[in-house]
Order: sequence, then C-alpha cells, then structure tokens
Amino acid sequence: MRAVVTIAILVGAGLLGTGSAGAASGPPRKPLAAYGYHLYGEYCLSCHGANAAGRMNQTSTSSGSGPGREQKQQNGIGPSLQGVGALAADFYLRTGYMPLRHIGMQPRREPVFLSNHQIRALVAYIASFGGPPIPKPQPQTGDVSKGLELFTEHCAGCHQVVAQGGVVTGALPPALVNATPRQVAEAVRIGPYVMPKFSQRDLTDRQLDSIVRYVEFTKNPSRPGGWGLGYLGPVPEGLVTWFIAIPALIVLCLLLGRRLRS
Repeated sequence: MRAVVTIAILVGAGLLGTGSAGAASGPPRKPLAAYGYHLYGEYCLSCHGANAAGRMNQTSTSSGSGPGREQKQQNGIGPSLQGVGALAADFYLRTGYMPLRHIGMQPRREPVFLSNHQIRALVAYIASFGGPPIPKPQPQTGDVSKGLELFTEHCAGCHQVVAQGGVVTGALPPALVNATPRQVAEAVRIGPYVMPKFSQRDLTDRQLDSIVRYVEFTKNPSRPGGWGLGYLGPVPEGLVTWFIAIPALIVLCLLLGRRLRS
C-alpha cells in the first residue's frame, strides 16, 4: 500500500511539473507551433535550452549579462523564454536581434533571414509557454503633441528627442527610423537590453499610441526652415555658422577687397 501511494505521489508530481509548461513535453499539437518547435531546436536550443527554460554556463563565476561584460564573465548563456509570450518573440525575431551573433553583446538590428512563416511558427511555439500577446498599437488615434511630451519625458534621454539614437553607459540606443509601430510598442512593453520596461501602469495603451504616432512623425518631419540638419537642435546649426557661413563671408570679403584695390 505504501508503495502504491509513493508511486501515485511521484506521478502526480511529474504531472504538476510539466503541466505549467504546456508544450514543454514535446511538439505542440497545433501545426504552426509544432513547426516552431522544430525551428526552435535548430536556431534557439543551443542558447535557450530545452523547453525554453534557459541555459546556464556552469564554468562562469559571475552572474548577469549586462552591458560591457565579456562572454567569459557571463553566467547565463540564454534566459528562459517561458512566460515572455508572443510579445518578446515577435520583437526579437522581426528586428533581427535574434539569433544573436555573440553571447553577451548588445542586440542590434540585423537583416532577418527567417521567412515570415518561420517567424510566425517560432512565435507560436514560444507563446505556447504562456505570456503576453503581440500588441496592436493604433497610432492614428494618438496625438503628436502628447506623444512628443511623453517621448521627451521617457525616451529622449537615450534615443534623442527626434528618435535618432544616442549613447548611454555600456550601450548604444538605436535610431527608430526603421522601427515599425508594432516594434515600438513591443519595445516599450519589453524593455530590451538596458532599456527600462514600461508597464500599463507606467504608460497606458492610449499614451503608447501617442508615442508611436510621434515616432512615426519623426521619420518624415516637416521642414519649415529648410535644411533640417538632422533635427539635432542648435549644435549643428552652430557648426554650420562657424565652419561654412563664416569662412564663406571671409572669402567674400577678400574678393571684394581685391576688386576695390584694383
């Protein structure tokens, strides 16, 4: 009787251990996610481990994979993907951030070599472990001026006020000229690399729509003054004054002086 009870407990524990993972015990039943399961084994398994549970480097002594750390100093090879949902998977795959070329380096926008169908399959497989869905921003309902205000408050410190990218300690915030509205919304909710994560409490979906609309505006802003000079403010305007306008005036004065002498 005791043996039967022990077996029942072990079986129950095994069921509880695998039930939360859903698709973790093998290929999912849905065809798209099942195809993603095989793609995961080909492209993602070596870093993120079986069942998307993450993989640790046992030879390392320090933890984390923050900016500026070398690969040999990194404890986690690939984080767990359980619970990140379709949200994170779609962002990292469609921007080319993943697969990562070198472990521990900042993810950068790269050409996407996976087809749209393959990406959808991988996203479906990762989503089978639970997590938030892909956002559906509606920038047409947002307000540009409100988006400018919110972007200046939350984003301009790293990405620059017209979303041209910048420099922070240990990372290079990218320009957003190639980011789609959905990718902007995903990044805000995910907080990739050193970027902070903004929850619904920090920024509502309505506020996010205004930010996305403003980012779209920065890609082709109006130019009432003519040459935009990168829309970086007074710095390039001052450089134009000192290195173009003043030398041109000096040359003009010299030419006029020669004519008057003759």
